[in-house]
Amino acid sequence: MQPLIFFLFALTILLLLIAFGHLLAVHRHWRARRHVHAVHRSMWTAVFLLAAAISGGLGLALRSYQLLSAETPVATLSARQLGPQQFAVRIDLPDGTQQGTELRGDEWQLDAHVIKWKPRAVALGAQPLYRLDRLTSRYRDTAQAQTTLPTVVALNEDSIVDLWRLKQQFPRWLPWIDADYGSAAYLPLVDGGNYTATLSAAGGLVARPADEQTAQKLKATGW
Repeated sequence: MQPLIFFLFALTILLLLIAFGHLLAVHRHWRARRHVHAVHRSMWTAVFLLAAAISGGLGLALRSYQLLSAETPVATLSARQLGPQQFAVRIDLPDGTQQGTELRGDEWQLDAHVIKWKPRAVALGAQPLYRLDRLTSRYRDTAQAQTTLPTVVALNEDSIVDLWRLKQQFPRWLPWIDADYGSAAYLPLVDGGNYTATLSAAGGLVARPADEQTAQKLKATGW
């Protein structure tokens, strides 16, 4: 588990324990008819519960992202042609999961979200993060792309708390995030093609042929 996520979950547990302690005090004061003290403790209970919800929510949001190292392999893809502009594509992820789909088009494109932190967060152990967003098809011909919808495959389920959307909608709430942006890479679809996708430490997504045979097929398409 990433140090920052561990810290947030540990903080959540601590805040919940403190809130529980205040809740017990509320019960004692109420039974002793010290209602003013009970209300005061109730307010502190609400404060600590809110703080626990915020820290726990941020921890859940971060869990959907992966660490970004010097050059991180993020996916391998393989394609098999089914017909004109129709391909069966399988994407394998580093955690061992895989997903099969059918893309209609001439090229595939992989999109990712990248998050980098400000120095204060880095000092607490925060490291650059990424999350694959979607796999889509592309049409090489501009006129066709304007009239034909691409295939879109989601690669991540929406989390309860989405850090990306929070940063976009409420940038002042997350001042320790230095930059959040998207990155994408694409290559032509060829029958029997095998591809790799990596993310550099700078956050750039790069697509490459995974073997010489695929490289030669891409070259034959004029790539």
